[in-house]
Amino acid sequence: MRRFDTWGSEPFDQNVGVVLAGEGIVVIDTRASYRLADELRAELRELSRLPVAAVINTHHHWDHTFGNGRFVPAPIWGHRRCAERVRADGDAMRSRVATQAPEYADELAEVELTPPDRLFDDSATLDLGDRQLELTFLGNGHTDNDIVIDVADAAVVFAGDLLENEAAPGYGDAFPGAWAVAVTERLVPLIAGAVVPGHGSVGDRAFAIAQAADLRAMADLGRQVASGELDQEEAIERAPFPVGTARTAIARSVLELAPPG
Repeated sequence: MRRFDTWGSEPFDQNVGVVLAGEGIVVIDTRASYRLADELRAELRELSRLPVAAVINTHHHWDHTFGNGRFVPAPIWGHRRCAERVRADGDAMRSRVATQAPEYADELAEVELTPPDRLFDDSATLDLGDRQLELTFLGNGHTDNDIVIDVADAAVVFAGDLLENEAAPGYGDAFPGAWAVAVTERLVPLIAGAVVPGHGSVGDRAFAIAQAADLRAMADLGRQVASGELDQEEAIERAPFPVGTARTAIARSVLELAPPG
């Protein structure tokens, strides 16, 4: 069987990718807790009796990796820094989310941090016999470890949180200038058909081009604030994103552009 599926998963409107091939199922991101990962596993059993051949994490954030433990012993692919950040930041992410959303505290507490164990720096090919998935790090962006997954024979690219639909992108760990370049110059040329964002509806090349323009505009505003050309509040008023998102993006731009040391 050769197909792909996505589920827009509550409560985070998150896309989980499922790629089917002769050797089994590949799961792209594992949701935010064991309970949610178990829901995913039940859905997979309804979809196919094939085993899970591999898991891929698009980046280290908790809502994409905290379900990993439920898929062991399947190999888990990810960028080398994804594994490092899960280990280094996992407990802090857990504490922050539990404070902000206490209703999830108990299920987050049971998660055992399970970082990827099949690591790469620039690119890797996941060979499933009758289907190959190309995993590529495009440079710093939403985080320092975002990867995209190209399923060329299906004309589908899984972009993780490098793209978001129906919601503003997340800049908390971002590199705004590098992110705009990664999407504009490296991600958009990969898109021949569907592109699956980390959250929100599946899009196409036109969607990615439109979001690339917003990312470039935000990066340019951040650059102007960092250089002293523009007042921060004026930049926020001009931003293509909501006030809170714009404020965080500008702060990250200033940090990104600060001289070393």
